[in-house]
Amino acid sequence: MRLAIFGGTGGTGLELTRQALETGHSVRVLVRNPNRMPLTNANMRLVLGNVLDRESVNKTLLGSDAVLSCLGQRKLLSNTRVVSAGTKLIMEVMKAQGLRRLVVESAFGAGESLGVATAIERMVFATLLWAPYQDKNLMEPEVKASGLEWTILRPTRLTNGALTGRYAVTTGRPATSKVARADVAAAMLRAVEERLWIGEAPAITGM
Repeated sequence: MRLAIFGGTGGTGLELTRQALETGHSVRVLVRNPNRMPLTNANMRLVLGNVLDRESVNKTLLGSDAVLSCLGQRKLLSNTRVVSAGTKLIMEVMKAQGLRRLVVESAFGAGESLGVATAIERMVFATLLWAPYQDKNLMEPEVKASGLEWTILRPTRLTNGALTGRYAVTTGRPATSKVARADVAAAMLRAVEERLWIGEAPAITGM
């Protein structure tokens, strides 16, 4: 497949890019700084630009079969809205190009999944992590209302553990509190390869 990846130099995005290339897919990755991309591959093309710039997004999406977003914001004290604004622009350009399939990484505790979070988790989401969660909570409803073939995956606490291939995707309360970024990337890739979880926003956690 021809895949467009956003947030490809972040933790999950880098794993996603690596796994996509190892599987034989052709990949376009939007990067602000090409020096942050440690991977080299004949099937990977880097597009230099910004997710808030329409032409950059247009070049990244051109000719793609599916779009995968691992956008995130690093600031905890101010909402930069890079996730919500960036995803909104991605979807606008997708529609202009006639693209349909979108898989987005969000977080457990965003949207209606907050209802099955513990009291301690809800407190952390509302205080220490309020800015990134506010951004994701702005993003998710727009994805759901987009009319695209969307999937939102909500990982629990992310770790840098090795790929295990053992993870659970659930709409209920996750059985464990953490999951490896590599396993989240594997699930995102499966979502486009096997057309899984379309129109769904499940949590993903380790086993």
